[in-house]
Amino acid sequence: MEVRTNLETPAVALAVGAHPDDIEFGCGATLAKWAASGCEIRHLVLTDGSKGTWDPSTDPADLVARRRGEQRAASRALGGDGDVVFLGWPDGELEAGLRQRAGIAAWIRRIRPDVVLGHDPWKRYRLHPDHRNAGFLVTDGIVAARDPLFLPELGMEPHRPSALFLFEADEPDHVEDVSGFVEHKFRALFEHRSQLRSTMGISTASAVDEDDPEVVEFRRRVNERLAAHGALAGLETGEAFARIDRL
Repeated sequence: MEVRTNLETPAVALAVGAHPDDIEFGCGATLAKWAASGCEIRHLVLTDGSKGTWDPSTDPADLVARRRGEQRAASRALGGDGDVVFLGWPDGELEAGLRQRAGIAAWIRRIRPDVVLGHDPWKRYRLHPDHRNAGFLVTDGIVAARDPLFLPELGMEPHRPSALFLFEADEPDHVEDVSGFVEHKFRALFEHRSQLRSTMGISTASAVDEDDPEVVEFRRRVNERLAAHGALAGLETGEAFARIDRL
């Protein structure tokens, strides 16, 4: 399989994640690289993140507010302006339905991105339904956003992005060289303090100690994955995607 590299920096990129932090894991370094070259990067988060904890005593409303603040900070760490769109569907209950599709299509028409990035819905053996449904909502939302007879009630001009990048793909065919932007990815990930224990395996509840063995181990895992992605295209470090151009 031919693996392409390094798309010309888009003017506008829209990254869509099922939960706060999914975008940073999937394409954070790529967004940081593009932002540094003048791209406007936008975040669209589909769920409220209200179940993202292992502590059953957590107040879900407090967690939602905290995770929104974390996501805005992560956007800024990647070079965005912190203006994140939250659709607020209940965590763990996201459906690939018509209402949800219309919401994504509306934001594609409003933001008018050159490139959309999202979860690969065809990833094998995926357990989390939100990730799977978020992927299908992106693909279905692009179709609805591009075709003029879809959603006329929105009163918005259709928009057809030039490319779709799907992260978490089993068979990636595009790699972005992210050398020099890995630390941006880590800074953005570490803004998601509520997820340190449950998602990153880091016990600390406040500031991240770079000498903490758990932090070192988390960094090792992420860097190992970036190296594996880069190796697909003969690069030292990269983020890999399934790329679809014919939208």
